[in-house]
Amino acid sequence: MIGKVDAGRSPVHWEEVERSDREDLEATTSFQSHREGKREASFSQFAVKLGLYKSVCKASRGQVSSCLSHFYNPELGTVMDDISPYEDCIPSLCTLNLAFKALHNLVLYKSGVEIGESVRGEDVYIVQSGCGEINDNLMELLIMINACKIASASRVTAVIPCFPYARQDKKDKSRAPISAKLVANMLSVAGADHTVTMDLHASQIQGFFDIPVDNLYAEPAVLKWIRENISEWRNCTIVSPDAGGAKRVTSIADRLNVDFALIHKERKKANEVDRMVLVGDVKDRVAILVDDMADTCGTICHAADKLLSAGATRVYAILTHGIFSGPAISRINNACFEAVVVTNTIPQEDKMKHCSKIQVIDISMILAEAIRRTHNGESVSYLFSHVPL
Repeated sequence: MIGKVDAGRSPVHWEEVERSDREDLEATTSFQSHREGKREASFSQFAVKLGLYKSVCKASRGQVSSCLSHFYNPELGTVMDDISPYEDCIPSLCTLNLAFKALHNLVLYKSGVEIGESVRGEDVYIVQSGCGEINDNLMELLIMINACKIASASRVTAVIPCFPYARQDKKDKSRAPISAKLVANMLSVAGADHTVTMDLHASQIQGFFDIPVDNLYAEPAVLKWIRENISEWRNCTIVSPDAGGAKRVTSIADRLNVDFALIHKERKKANEVDRMVLVGDVKDRVAILVDDMADTCGTICHAADKLLSAGATRVYAILTHGIFSGPAISRINNACFEAVVVTNTIPQEDKMKHCSKIQVIDISMILAEAIRRTHNGESVSYLFSHVPL
């Protein structure tokens, strides 16, 4: 009954409730401090060193928004109360006002989103790559999309340079999930109107979406890097480390007017290669391995050894998404590569400190131009074969 205490139950002491709330707040603060302390060494990566996010913003033009109180780092899970040192590297994209967010990681990894300015009727672009703590970052992206959508944004575009769970795009065995389809559904349900990504593991993933998807290619930037950094590129062979990448390497080989080869591999289980067979000729030539992503790097390191034993003079590896998990860095250091070239769809600053062979191709201009063209209603097909100036 309202206004009375039920028999047998103690009355509520509000002083204890307030004390409990204070304890929860202290626990939250302690939890956040613990997370920040663990990652203090790499704290400055986000706004200062993350090539992708910093360069995308610098590649675009506009005025810096002043309507913000906090700036959240989705990669490190921290909140920055003062972003004044970073204002130069976060101008608004394509003359659009960026709605800066304040996300607060609470106990049990609960996330809250607060848009720092009005987005009513605005064209919103949210940049979040599928790397690091993938599940946390994906959930934050979904929450932000939904927050902007229910705040009456006219259109919300998710810019996802490295699409999460892209390799789980089919049922390769009994009872296996198709997680890429699930992620596509989650983005649509959250309220995304459009998705921009780069080099999907399989182009058919675009069919999982009920919204427009622009799958950009790193190929133009890769071709530019090869011509500018490999002096003997006219005497090279483009090699695919597996049969699935044959279409990718033939396209690059045709545009360079060189030969291509491929390596057939058989796996005992995921991430472990049993046997490799080279199909093609690399004798007395520069071999350039091209793939869309590398995780533990077992495949490309075995492929490099196979190419050297087949007579290749030098071996390069060019990858769009450098995940580099587990023993990847030590394998690259011990392998016979001249260089392992990756794009910055995934931040590589930490990896480059531990491996001098890793080089980065900046694709921020491609993403920035795609955002500009999308906002202005222009075609983005030009970016499929050209690097914007």
